[in-house]
Amino acid sequence: MATRAAQRRERIFVDGDWLETDETIAVSDLADGGTFAQVGATGPAAARTALEAAHEIKPELRQTTVVERAEWCEAIAEGLREREEELAEVIVREAGKPISSARGEVGQAAERFDRAAEEARNIVSKGEFREGSTAGHEGWNAIVKHEPIGAVLCITPYNYPLATTALQVAPALAAGNSVLLKPASKTPVSAAILADVIADVDGIPDGAFNFVPGDASEIGDVLSGDDRINAIAMTGSSGAGKHVAGESGMVNLHMELGGNAPAVVFDDADLTDVAGNCVKGSLKYAGQRCSAVSRVLAHESIHDDLVSQIDRTMDAWEAGDLFDETTAFGPLISEDQAEWVQELVDDAVEKGADLVRGGERRAPEGVPDELADQFFEPTLLANVPHDARIVDEEQFGPVAAITTFEDEDEAIELANGSDLALDAAVFTSDYDRAMRLADLIDAGAVRINGAPSHGLGDVPFGGNKDSGIGREGLDASIHEMMRKKSIIL
Repeated sequence: MATRAAQRRERIFVDGDWLETDETIAVSDLADGGTFAQVGATGPAAARTALEAAHEIKPELRQTTVVERAEWCEAIAEGLREREEELAEVIVREAGKPISSARGEVGQAAERFDRAAEEARNIVSKGEFREGSTAGHEGWNAIVKHEPIGAVLCITPYNYPLATTALQVAPALAAGNSVLLKPASKTPVSAAILADVIADVDGIPDGAFNFVPGDASEIGDVLSGDDRINAIAMTGSSGAGKHVAGESGMVNLHMELGGNAPAVVFDDADLTDVAGNCVKGSLKYAGQRCSAVSRVLAHESIHDDLVSQIDRTMDAWEAGDLFDETTAFGPLISEDQAEWVQELVDDAVEKGADLVRGGERRAPEGVPDELADQFFEPTLLANVPHDARIVDEEQFGPVAAITTFEDEDEAIELANGSDLALDAAVFTSDYDRAMRLADLIDAGAVRINGAPSHGLGDVPFGGNKDSGIGREGLDASIHEMMRKKSIIL
């Protein structure tokens, strides 16, 4: 167990200045209970000041070179690495993530800034030369170049409070845009440290980066509905994404929203391998990931064998002390989230699913009483009816829900039945079948014989249907945050 954290107080960062606020956000300590930080809550007036600063600096940023911006990103990466232990402890406490995963997140965030520098150099150096090829344009010559899109509003989630933030902020800065960062109110402290790192980097002009934590009901529409915003990068729920899209008007929307990834398992798959992938896909970070394996669609002939394999594999997954290097997962982000998972599990059981293990909120020994109801047992549901809500709705909990299909057509129908279409997986030894299913499943990404994973973002990812707009990733995001200009000679 780490030493009890001293109370932190973080301010907002607007137009190059750290500002005190009248209101603060109390950040819960998911390791020891209580609160461990108070973070300034941006009000509407300060949000408008940040918007004006981000808008006014656009011309100056447009004149910066990709070499300068790449150096900024590399300096930020180095600053994050220098504060790795501090950041890891903060992520443990604010997000309830085990220490080993928290350290990995810091490293991933730093690497994303390094990679954004590389991608920006690559993209900007590859403008196009075009010749007119239609009647009336004979003899035209044109240069097509990339330029910054303007001001980017970054709205980040609680589940990867530093890594996902880096995936938005790094490409935005590398592309030459100003940034307004609105972190999740449950996990704003790691973003405050990132803001501190950025503030210390030489050369980044005032107004280029603004840290504006706050209540979405107070400043969400102020930020997303302002005409001075040119692009919005958001990771969050489908409902929140739809609201932001409704407020934003004519901006470039770059959204990765909810997920309900199916793993489709055929009778020729290696069930030991399937069980390992599906359990990790369902239980990592207590299932609080957009790419989590939320439902397992098993061919009816192997359902019982797969349930047995998954049940045995789950034995190794236990909640525990978040600062223990061997702990697999911790609490859910809030009691409300635990209640939501309980609601979906209860609905499935009431409709006829078999509860093989788990199904209740139960905390490990030594957990403070105030956190006990946020722990949900690793849960396995078998023979889940197709009309159970957990088959189609996002759960964000440590639950493997297994249902059956008779043939490929039914598997595709089940996989595509949800309004969410972010990720999917297909397990089979038949290459032709794997490619056929990959083409027919409606999802932004389909992995063959493995659990979905977004990693650093070297492969573009994103959702269809209610799961988002556009594709994220280091090069994909930079393209979304730049626009093309044709200069005709």
